[in-house]
Amino acid sequence: MLHTQDAQFEKQIIQVADNVYTAVGYHGANTSMIVGNDGVIIVDTLMSPTSAAEAMQAFRKYSDKPVKAILYTHSHSDHIGGANGFVGDTMPAIYATESFGSAEGVNQVVDPVKMKRNIRQFGRDLTGEEVTNRGVAPANTTDHDRMQGFLPPTIRIEQDGYQATIAGIELEFYFAPGETDDAMFIWLPKEKVLFTGDNFYSSFPNLYAIRGTAYRDVLKWSESVAKMAAFEPDYVVPGHTMPILDKAIATTALSHYSEAIRSIYDQTVDGINAGKSPELIAHEVHLPDHLQDKPYLIEFYGTVPHAVRAIYVGLLGWFDGNPTTLNPLEPKVQAEKIAQLAGGTEALIKQMNAALEAEDYQWALELADHVKWLPDADRSQARQVKIQALRALAAREYNAPNRNYYLSYANELESGKLSTIWF
Repeated sequence: MLHTQDAQFEKQIIQVADNVYTAVGYHGANTSMIVGNDGVIIVDTLMSPTSAAEAMQAFRKYSDKPVKAILYTHSHSDHIGGANGFVGDTMPAIYATESFGSAEGVNQVVDPVKMKRNIRQFGRDLTGEEVTNRGVAPANTTDHDRMQGFLPPTIRIEQDGYQATIAGIELEFYFAPGETDDAMFIWLPKEKVLFTGDNFYSSFPNLYAIRGTAYRDVLKWSESVAKMAAFEPDYVVPGHTMPILDKAIATTALSHYSEAIRSIYDQTVDGINAGKSPELIAHEVHLPDHLQDKPYLIEFYGTVPHAVRAIYVGLLGWFDGNPTTLNPLEPKVQAEKIAQLAGGTEALIKQMNAALEAEDYQWALELADHVKWLPDADRSQARQVKIQALRALAAREYNAPNRNYYLSYANELESGKLSTIWF
């Protein structure tokens, strides 16, 4: 299933409307060119100047007019890092929201561990045989000069619905908090083209990223996509994956996307108010039946269980309401007691190996994590079980971040890169 998603990133220039072109597959995100009377407008600029310059060269087959403006839909690096690759002799105006730069919220203090988890989520260190696409992006991208082409905004948009005419093109800018707080979507009223940024792409949305993110306001995200759908665009250009060029599908997809996000949010809130724990809710919540077969809601990138847990923590914090979890045993003590229940360390190891043999891979992982704490256990054996179970789970997984994380962590364990407690 994951390999079928490769079609979403085939490197090409797609003509969206008479004067709108989108470059897909030149990096992880999309970049677009709007051709005006005396110049062109660029929407998002990829991660690096190398990728941007390649996309711009491809755009030049359709227009050689100077770049009059650059529009940032939000501040994630894969949308802003290549700006100078589009700039010619004259510096263009660069538009962004007033809150631009707040994409990562307040959690930059934990950037060191986020970087490690980012590498795992995107499979950046996987071998050529292991690598697949990243769910909403191709597997291999040019990153050596990432963010080296960033140019800061020169015009900060302070008003929702702000209107501007650039190179004879009428544009409207709308605030759209979702994947980031500083996001906006861009509407071309004459062409009926809508640029969504990262609030929509062909996958269930990444309402929580396993690399580690501050809470993404799921309810606002749903509302932002509903706001887009109300325009009934003829064409939708997402921040990643292929544009939608059919009016009926475009509007329906946006409506379904908003409905899906809202449904997960509402189901989670219902579970919370019923006093259920996040783990229980995560196993109970599902997309509505009529949305489960939609190609733009398959869990190639985000997942429903991850979203549920993020919503729970975002609304209530870590405590699940059960006093048992107020002061749980430390992992080493818990492992010792689990071993006692199993009949001793050797009996627990036997259960761990049996779980692996029975292809009960998640249980094998959990038992290995107990065994690793036991001083009288063969920790190297537990490590090998975990490596095998992770790779087996990866082989069954079509969610790209999960698959990449399983494989990356297994490789780190095998290489000895991780500490003895395997963090």
